[in-house]
Amino acid sequence: MYLPKHFDEPRIDVMHDLIRAHPLATLITTTTDGIEANHIPLLLADQPAPFGTLFGHVARTNPLWREAQKDSEVLAVFSGPNTYISPNWYATKKQHGKAVPTWNYAVTHAYGKLRVIDDPVWLRQHLGALTAHNESNQPAPWAVTDAPPDYIDKMITAIVGIEITITRLIGKWKVSQNQPAENRASVVQALNARGEMQDAAMVNLVLGGNKTD
Repeated sequence: MYLPKHFDEPRIDVMHDLIRAHPLATLITTTTDGIEANHIPLLLADQPAPFGTLFGHVARTNPLWREAQKDSEVLAVFSGPNTYISPNWYATKKQHGKAVPTWNYAVTHAYGKLRVIDDPVWLRQHLGALTAHNESNQPAPWAVTDAPPDYIDKMITAIVGIEITITRLIGKWKVSQNQPAENRASVVQALNARGEMQDAAMVNLVLGGNKTD
């Protein structure tokens, strides 16, 4: 990934926060047929230090778990808030007109080795943890035990677990750091005025925060 120094986000806790807030990863693997990409929600654990581990599952019919080349590195891409930035939002445009459109975004790239786990006990524990994480903000959180046991047993036979011990984390926060203070302020003003879904999170990032949800 192209990463100018001023867009580099090296803090592991900040990258972990983005992963937890935006757990749907684009998981990129190398197979005998070439490069493959799958979109899979992954649960992050802090251990082992310093980068942690990602856990997920795929359909048994998904060739990913059979075809991913052993001992090859995989890449999980987590995308956070992103938005188009109009040059009309820059305060300096009125002074000299030297402005072009751009796109602000925050992303984390997690690298590691993929391990396949075909174990119903592990899968049941994983599904419980994944569900608890994603249901935590619901007024009446759903749990795996809410479904009939025989139904869950059948569903578990249809999936395979995956684990990625993270060996590298790269964070890129492209959030107007290369703009003068007056342009950052005018971008914040424009985003606040527009008020679309991801604008509040982007405002926080432009202002120098790290909240990505």
